[in-house]
Amino acid sequence: MHASGVRPGELVVEPGAGEGHLSRALAAATGRVIAYEIDRTLAGRFPDHPRIRLVQGDFLRATPPREPFAVVGNIPYSRTTDIVRWCLAAPRLTSATLLTQLEYARRRTGDFGSWPLLTVRSWPRYAWRLGPRVHRRHFVPVPRADSAVLRLERRPEPLLPAADLGPYGAFVDLGFTGRGGSLHATLTHHYGRRRTRALDLDRSLPCGLVPPEVWVRLYRELRCRA
Repeated sequence: MHASGVRPGELVVEPGAGEGHLSRALAAATGRVIAYEIDRTLAGRFPDHPRIRLVQGDFLRATPPREPFAVVGNIPYSRTTDIVRWCLAAPRLTSATLLTQLEYARRRTGDFGSWPLLTVRSWPRYAWRLGPRVHRRHFVPVPRADSAVLRLERRPEPLLPAADLGPYGAFVDLGFTGRGGSLHATLTHHYGRRRTRALDLDRSLPCGLVPPEVWVRLYRELRCRA
C-alpha cells in the first residue's frame, strides 16, 4: 500500500479486490476506490463501505475512468501481462502499483540486464520501477515464487513529442525483429550504412540488451539523419 504513493482525494482502481482488505486501506488513504472482483462468491462477502464502489465483473473489460486515476492491486499472476497492457492503454492513468511475481517484475524493469519489447516501447511515456520484494512465506497458501512490487509511473512529459510516439513504436518493433543478430545489424539493414555508421552502439549487442533510454536516443539520431 505505502509503495503506491496514493494521496488523499486521488481516485484508485483496484483489480482483483478479493474480500476487501487492501480496498479498505486504500479507501482510508485516498477516500475514493473502485474495486473490481470477478468472483461472485468473494464479491458477495465484500464489506459495505461508503468510500468504495464494488464492481462485480472483469477488470480487463472495464472502461478506464475519464479523470486521472491510479491502479493499485495484488493481482492474479496469470493475468499480469493483460493487466499491465490495460494500464498502459488507459489515457488518464497516472501510475500503476502491482504486486507481481518477482521474476516478472525484475524482467520488466531491466533487473536482469535485459529489457523486453513492452518496456522499451512504452518507455517514452512510462517509467518502470522495481519496488519492494515480498517473500512467499507472507502468503497463505505459500506460493512457489517470491513476489515484488512493479511500479509504472506516467512521465509528466513524454520523452518524445506526441507525433513521434507512433513512429518510435514502429522503430522498436523493427529493432526487435532481430534481423542480422544484433540491433546495429538490424538498423543497418533497414536504414543503410551511411545513416548508422556514426551511431554510438555496440555492433554485437542483441536488441534485448539495449537499455530503453538508448532506444530513445537512437530513434532521435536516426530521425535527424533522415
